[in-house]
Amino acid sequence: MMRVEICVETPQGIAAVNAAGADRIELCASLGVGGLTPGVGLMRCAARGHVPTLAMIRPRAGSFIFDGDEAAVMIDDINAAREAGLTGVVLGAITPDGHLDRDLLLRLSDYCTGMERTLHRVFDLVRDPAEALEFAVEAGFTRILTSGQRPTASQGQACLARLNAQAAGRIVILVGSGVNAGNAGALIRATGVSEVHASCRRSVPLAADDAGFGFGSMPGLTDPDAIRVLVAAARGAG
Repeated sequence: MMRVEICVETPQGIAAVNAAGADRIELCASLGVGGLTPGVGLMRCAARGHVPTLAMIRPRAGSFIFDGDEAAVMIDDINAAREAGLTGVVLGAITPDGHLDRDLLLRLSDYCTGMERTLHRVFDLVRDPAEALEFAVEAGFTRILTSGQRPTASQGQACLARLNAQAAGRIVILVGSGVNAGNAGALIRATGVSEVHASCRRSVPLAADDAGFGFGSMPGLTDPDAIRVLVAAARGAG
């Protein structure tokens, strides 16, 4: 069955996904920087809905090279996701030489027993994606979120097709970055994948009176109609 995952960062986004028929939520803070760990309150809000939810575990923006103090924070955040009742977590870490940080990912995974684990788009930064995929399988990850090592999934579809063939049902290849109702069908047919990931957001203008204070822009609103159209397109192709 074709599955659609939507990344959200607000209670409004959680409600939109629950109303619009998507299959899973990736729960984040700060999607503008690729997603950070959401607060416990947002985790609990998502757990009250009926859609399975995985929390991003990323303590800061920037590089995916993490030190011991950051690893300790990530472990606490995994425990918080479990205590909130979430389905799983989204993890990733890399070494300075461009390989997955196997030691850290295995250490974090020790705290994820019984939870789903997605390897996030740090995968798109590794030097050898075939090697990284085999590690993800061996480590027991549920899926890999990837754009095929290119900025968008449409650009990376040849790599995505190779990864899906290599995965051979042992791990799910979840296609994300630039996925929408207009291109989902073509991506699914070209790659053979069974899961897609999107945000389905529309921008919200910043109030003029707030613009000079540097508080940042409003997060985009998750559009339930865009989710419904994407779900229909993906399932029609799958």
